[in-house]
Amino acid sequence: MGLREEFTSMGGWLFRWRSYLPLVLLGLILVTLRHFDYIGHSQSLDDAWEVLCMFISFCGLAIRIYTVGHTPKGTSGRNTKKQKASRLNTTGAYSVVRHPLYLGNFFIWFGISLFVHLWWVTLICVLVFWLYYERIMFAEEEFLREKFGKQFEAWAKRTPAFVPRFSLWNPPDLPFSIKKVLKKEYSGFFAIIVMFTSLEIFGDYFVKGVVELDLMWGIILCIGAFTYITLRTVKKKTDLLSTQE
Repeated sequence: MGLREEFTSMGGWLFRWRSYLPLVLLGLILVTLRHFDYIGHSQSLDDAWEVLCMFISFCGLAIRIYTVGHTPKGTSGRNTKKQKASRLNTTGAYSVVRHPLYLGNFFIWFGISLFVHLWWVTLICVLVFWLYYERIMFAEEEFLREKFGKQFEAWAKRTPAFVPRFSLWNPPDLPFSIKKVLKKEYSGFFAIIVMFTSLEIFGDYFVKGVVELDLMWGIILCIGAFTYITLRTVKKKTDLLSTQE
């Protein structure tokens, strides 16, 4: 089997199981918390650092939200069984980078990896993320090349894969759909909150020797849980989040 076929096969397999990568990276980060300590031995300073880390992760979610909100039905989904694309997205976020959703995922995990303030943990997470998603991106592009042919080739030739080139910006050809965002991204929003809250609890435990949840994080967790339960119920029990595109 040639490298092209091997990368495509491996990328397809990783695509189906990509939802489990967060568990692997989160497990790695939790292990390193055994030696966790507050920045400058100051909990207030460390709280500020944690807020910054969460902000970076939510910037990644914002990239995903913008991308998903401007894409048509049948594209940019969370499907895991197989590749699908009803059309080739080339405007909006896709006009400056070929994989904006994975770029958003990168910032989400970059923020989480910074939580333990150990440079080598962040480096490992970045390398694992790159090796993992590089193959997924390769498999996705093989699928798009086969389905859209010269249209894909022209778009791929001018558009970078992962590092945005903003000079190429072309406005999205569809209006922003808040319904589509609420339907697709509520689980990611809650997952970020759960991950940071878990890291906070474990970090405090290894520093203080007690299991506790700070008021700030308790409030954040409650907001996240309420949002998740509400949107999941609306999605499953009603048609309020249904869209034409």
